[in-house]
Amino acid sequence: MERLKIQNNSITLVDQVEDKLLNYFREKDLKNGDHIPNEMELAASLGVARSVLREALSRLKMMGMIETRTRRGMVLTEPSILGGMRRVVDPRILSEDALFDILGFRIALEIGICHEIFLHITPEDIAELEEIVNVGIMYENNEYAPFSEFAFHTKLYKITGNRTIAEFQNIVHPVMTFVKEKFREYLAPINVKLKEEGRIITHQDLLRHLKEHDEEHYREALEQHFEVYKIFIREKNNRSVEKRQNRYL
Repeated sequence: MERLKIQNNSITLVDQVEDKLLNYFREKDLKNGDHIPNEMELAASLGVARSVLREALSRLKMMGMIETRTRRGMVLTEPSILGGMRRVVDPRILSEDALFDILGFRIALEIGICHEIFLHITPEDIAELEEIVNVGIMYENNEYAPFSEFAFHTKLYKITGNRTIAEFQNIVHPVMTFVKEKFREYLAPINVKLKEEGRIITHQDLLRHLKEHDEEHYREALEQHFEVYKIFIREKNNRSVEKRQNRYL
């Protein structure tokens, strides 16, 4: 095994070892399931202590890029693209700004996949969505039980056939639930106003457009379905701007 040189720069030794390991995997064209050298060989090749190497390998293991298998030692594995995101997207520790950014990104993503949904949707998908809607629990003012909300929108993500998109929904669902509960007193008046103006869009409405294969009106309806959150985010941003301005008065 060729010796991998450690560059002399400002990043930590562990960072350098991690980077060199990734380069080695690419240079050797290692694929999912391929065996990689043991710690002793790698440490000798890099010229570093095994404790440093172990920390670099530990990072890669946490990312899901390496795992240890019985009788085979360490092998390269294909990580979940959003695996790292799953570990850090915890609404209990994220700031409000981060929560709102994730909320806005989720809305933009779901609107953005409209065309993919219509490209891939099948009669079986329609039937499953109809069952989800029929057994769903909807409270007043466009509020759904968490399970109903999750089941309906998760199915939409899965219809695209994109596993990463579907995984993203699983990650951000706790954020959506947390935001609804934490900011209920702010969201409720917005929903009441939307209802008074006849601007509430339900899952049943979205399903109708899917059944009719009406992509244009489905997209418009989905935009309106998320209007409560878009209004909430705008008002929150406006309040933040006012606070900053008042601070300098």
